[in-house]
This record gives sequence, structure tokens and C-alpha cells, in this order.
Amino acid sequence: MHIFHVRYRNTQGTLMRILSAVARRGIELPYVQAEPADNAHKVTLLMEVNAKQVGQLCRDWRAIVDVTEVRPGAPIKELWEQAHLGVAIPPESVAAESARSATA
Repeated sequence: MHIFHVRYRNTQGTLMRILSAVARRGIELPYVQAEPADNAHKVTLLMEVNAKQVGQLCRDWRAIVDVTEVRPGAPIKELWEQAHLGVAIPPESVAAESARSATA
């Protein structure tokens, strides 16, 4: 499993073009999370790909005009377990707020 972080300007169709690059290759996406990040947006994708597909996806994403950064990386074990089980991962701010209210 590989994890990818893609930052992009949120213009019409940019996220769909990012996801279409994966769909064209018939790759299953067990986990996708898109969220605002600073002045742009960020999408995190977790998928099973080989080295050739990693290169192809990064090349395709970098060719999209509104994509500003592509970072492939190793998956986090907990992230894969939660995505595999279909459990949604709350944003960090919600998780921190829940922890504070639980201790109060």
C-alpha cells in the first residue's frame, strides 16, 4: 500500500482529474480524504500500486495545471487498518476536541 498527498488549487474539476488518473488504471481506492489546507486543498489517497504505477500517477498529477505538489510516501499502518475497516478518520481538530471533552 502506498499513500499519496496531492495539494491543488480548488478550481472546477481539479479533484475529479486527480481521481480520474487513478480510475483510468483500474486501481482500487480504499481511502480518499480531501480537505482545505492553507490557501489550497489537499487530497490524501491510499492504494495498492507498483513502482511503475507510482511514477505514472505522479507524472499525470503533476501535468494537471492546478496541482501544486505531489508527495508519494509509505502508508501509515493505523491509517490502512481504519480505511480497510471502513472507519472514517476524523480531522485532527475534531480528534483533539473529542480528547479534551473526554478528559473534562
